[in-house]
Amino acid sequence: MAASLERSFAQALLDPSLAAPRGIGGEDRSDVTRRFAVHRNNMVVGLVNAIAARFPVVEKLVGQDFFAALAAAFVNAQPPRTPLLATYGDEFPDFISTFVPAHELSYLADVARIEAARTRAYHAADATPLGADEFSGIDEDALIALRVTLHPSHEIVRSEHPIVTIWAMNVGEQKLAPVGSWNGEDALVIRPYLDVEVRRLPPGGAVFLLALADGATLGRAADSAFAKSAEFDLTVNLAQLIGSGLVCGIAFDRPCGGEAP
Repeated sequence: MAASLERSFAQALLDPSLAAPRGIGGEDRSDVTRRFAVHRNNMVVGLVNAIAARFPVVEKLVGQDFFAALAAAFVNAQPPRTPLLATYGDEFPDFISTFVPAHELSYLADVARIEAARTRAYHAADATPLGADEFSGIDEDALIALRVTLHPSHEIVRSEHPIVTIWAMNVGEQKLAPVGSWNGEDALVIRPYLDVEVRRLPPGGAVFLLALADGATLGRAADSAFAKSAEFDLTVNLAQLIGSGLVCGIAFDRPCGGEAP
């Protein structure tokens, strides 16, 4: 009986067409209906505020009124499954991509993916990045056979739109101005120390890092990146790999014959 009442209560909270379930309040149904409507509204407002707190750039891009309608639609479609509201909204970027009124803002879902990744990075496990000294003295043959362990907080967000530029302009990291080039950008989101960082990856950088995350050696990862982007620069990407605090462990792979896989 209690479980049935809880289900009915939860369903009615998210569906304004449903009446307040029997079994709550007193005999005066009009009073129960009024008080339940207040509770329903407070719940939705609270969840909308939780989404706004996690996706402030999305709200800034579309305005408060549009965002409130967008977030409310999301809340009704996908209510929380856990009591931890700080991480509520992982599905919000995918929801944006299906929200018809937002279709003209084709970049919006990917900007939201940066913001969702930032929250996950903030709550990810701590790990100590390796510094440049750990890589000094490694010769070229050994370097291409190197495998790395990447920081647990890192995520890569790929996009056909200039999402890093848009995000940076709207958080004050870059001067607000018309976007000069509407080329795609890939974002690296990471918390190597205390603060979460969003970095624009160089050409081929996303393919390079994804291959490393899958366990490829540096040599194989570079080959994959070169195959996807003629602009890939191994020196630039190695500098980013080390300088961004991405690497937390290294191992050398030297199979029989000394040839890296």
